[in-house]
This record gives sequence, structure tokens and C-alpha cells, in this order.
Amino acid sequence: MANGKVYLNGEFLDPERARISPMDRGFLFADGVYEVIPAFNGVLFRLDAHLQRLERSLAEVSIANPHDRAGWRRLCEEMVAANGGGNLSVYLQITRGVADKRDHAFPDPPVAPTVFLTSAPIPVPAADSLHQTRGAAAITLADTRWARCDIKSISLLPNILLRQQAVASGAVEAVLLREGLVTEGAASNVFTVHNGEVSTPPHSARILGGITRDLVVELCREHGIAVVEREIPEARLHDADEIWVSSSTKDVVPITRLNDRPVGDGRPGATWKTLSRHYIQFKRRLCGLD
Repeated sequence: MANGKVYLNGEFLDPERARISPMDRGFLFADGVYEVIPAFNGVLFRLDAHLQRLERSLAEVSIANPHDRAGWRRLCEEMVAANGGGNLSVYLQITRGVADKRDHAFPDPPVAPTVFLTSAPIPVPAADSLHQTRGAAAITLADTRWARCDIKSISLLPNILLRQQAVASGAVEAVLLREGLVTEGAASNVFTVHNGEVSTPPHSARILGGITRDLVVELCREHGIAVVEREIPEARLHDADEIWVSSSTKDVVPITRLNDRPVGDGRPGATWKTLSRHYIQFKRRLCGLD
């Protein structure tokens, strides 16, 4: 944000005043984790679920959590207020900190983690936007990422290369395949629909447990939409009636073309329309949106 504030190690600053050492292990090794939390109408959306995932990521990579749950809540709320509220995403990055030398082993004794927050506006899609009325395009690619995709690591180069390959082909996302099974998107979770039944891959080390993904499953169960968490073979992906991708900043997007072929009849499907209506209503209730 041009006039926004960032947070770095205890201080809110103008972005141009924020300085991080080149010896920070996040810079040298991508040794850190992150979280992205959306806020709508100034209200942090599903904050506890995001903080729970952050706590898990920190524990999995053995970085000491610099704040308890209440401390993170206060800091995120202050970040939203410092940047004017409204609709924005809050990005949290925690690295292992600044070591006195470049060494693959953890610093001994441990150093203080580096804590950085920034924010950016979230464009809320209009009801008549192209993705809402026509859907979006995706391609399939081999999942070439590491084996611990359940950790929200800042080491995202494989995701970047996969997503860029999708963008270069005119698509918005890459649906990833490993050993003949759908894992997730380069920056999203994946759902398929067959005869009105929604499927999504189960939680495992192969996917990041998406906060929006979990909410979609909850809303399907609450509103009587058949949903199952199970492996999705590549063949089942290609004969799906509907395909969706979900993320915290883009909600649930219908994929209506896959590898330049139509999905179903090439338009957003009836099941997506029903789920999307429930999703929007949930968000409006939680965040006081008009």
C-alpha cells in the first residue's frame, strides 16, 4: 500500500524505513514460515484457524513462536487499523532470525525470530465479474514441489515456477498432479464435482490445509451438499462436471476450462453457484458486509 504501514520486530514503520539484515536466514535460506489472513470490512476472517495453522508451521520447523494467540490477534488487529481497515490481506512472515554466519545448521544458541507483517488491498469481485459469470482457465502440471507441502514455508520457488507456467499459457492456476493423483493448485486447493457430489483431496503432507478449503467443506455439510475428502485420480479430474479452486484472498473460483478444454458445459456449475451463495452469506454475517 502506497501510504500503508509495515511491522518489523516490534515497530510499525513506513515501508521504506523497514530494514532486514542480509544475514537473516529467511533471506539466505528461505528458513521461515508465513501466513496470509484476509480482512473484510476491517474484520479478520477466520483468524483463529489461520493462527492455528501458523502455530503448526512454526512447530514443524522448530522456530519458537514469538507471540501467543492473544498477542498475534492484537498485532493483526493493529495492522488492519494502521492500514485503514476495509478489505485487505495481512501477510505474516516469521524467520529463524539473523545468525552471525551462513551455516545450514540452526544457530546455537538460538537467535530471536524475525517478525514481519505487511498488508495489501483485496479486490472484492463483483457479482458480474468474469470469474463469477464465465469461470477461469487452468492447466495441469506435474507437482514438482518438496514432500512437506503441509508446512506454509516461505520457500515458494517451485510454486512460483508452476504458477508462472500457468499464467504464460493464459490460465489463472496450475492444478498439480503427483503419482496420478490431484494434490492442489500452485496457490490454491482443488475441488471437483460429479453428479452434485463435491470431492477434495484429504489432508496430508502433500497439500497445505487451506482455511478456505476447510470452510467450503463445513458449508457443504451444513447446507446439505454432498462432500467427501478423498484422493482424486487424474482421470476423475478430467471427467468432472465442475472444478473449483479456493484460497483466502480469492474465495472459491470456478474453473471452466482445463488444458484448453471445457469443464462440463464450460460455464460455472449449479453446485458452485449454490456453494458460492452460502459462502458469501457466511462472509457477510461474520464481517458485517452489506
